[in-house]
Amino acid sequence: MSVAHPRQQPILDPEAREFYCHTLSIFEQASLDVLVGGAYAFARYTGIERHTKDLDIFVRAADFQATLNALEGAGYVTEVPFPHWLGKAFCGEYFVDVIYSSGNGVACVDEEWFEHASTEHVFDLPVRLCPVEEMIWSKALIQERERFDGADVAHLLLACAETLDWKRLLRRFGPNWRVLLAQLVMFGFIYPSERERIPSWVMQDLIRRLQASMSASPPQRRLCRGTLLSRQQYLIDVEQWGYLDARALDDNPMSEEDIATWTAAIADDGSKET
Repeated sequence: MSVAHPRQQPILDPEAREFYCHTLSIFEQASLDVLVGGAYAFARYTGIERHTKDLDIFVRAADFQATLNALEGAGYVTEVPFPHWLGKAFCGEYFVDVIYSSGNGVACVDEEWFEHASTEHVFDLPVRLCPVEEMIWSKALIQERERFDGADVAHLLLACAETLDWKRLLRRFGPNWRVLLAQLVMFGFIYPSERERIPSWVMQDLIRRLQASMSASPPQRRLCRGTLLSRQQYLIDVEQWGYLDARALDDNPMSEEDIATWTAAIADDGSKET
């Protein structure tokens, strides 16, 4: 894995470090199986450090409530703003995001996240990180007006392209393969000297799919998949223009209540996608 050369970042203050270490010790004492994601997994894979006041922890759906209970038992204040994917635990100005899916309902944490997790050290503590493939999968589908994770995807590809399980990554995207193709085309634009690091068979496979779709008849159903990329920017399509919301399809676990709750929180600066 080649590592980027990051710009100098502010040093993590001792109080934040103590918070992170204490939080990780709670999970260990409770024998909870968790993965570290977010900024700290991203830093280990790319060398790009972004110190924040939150820690992203990924868990199985079955362990979601137990993880929040352990944090609450340690004195944290917990809440579940979005039952379909996210809970939070607060300790002063710092907080933990406990995540078992994604805001669009697509990137559910399953056993493969844990099977392919890498072991690393964060704050000098042994942890398991979210796999690169699953980080790319979830980040590629975050394309909000105020948050677009395309640069993160490009940097993960730059750092890890040679070691990626490309077959698993293709399978993860499934019917959303066009999103992956778009990200890979952009990678070649961003890093023209590095584009051959994307296996040619991957690009050929995706281009064949694109060519096949161009010769096929377009779907009769007026479907908008934009809501999988942004919960806000395609509301007009599903609310006024008569397009079916892709989040309401049978293969997406979001309920009508989940969609309504996620939409109502658009103005809440405290909510986020991961």
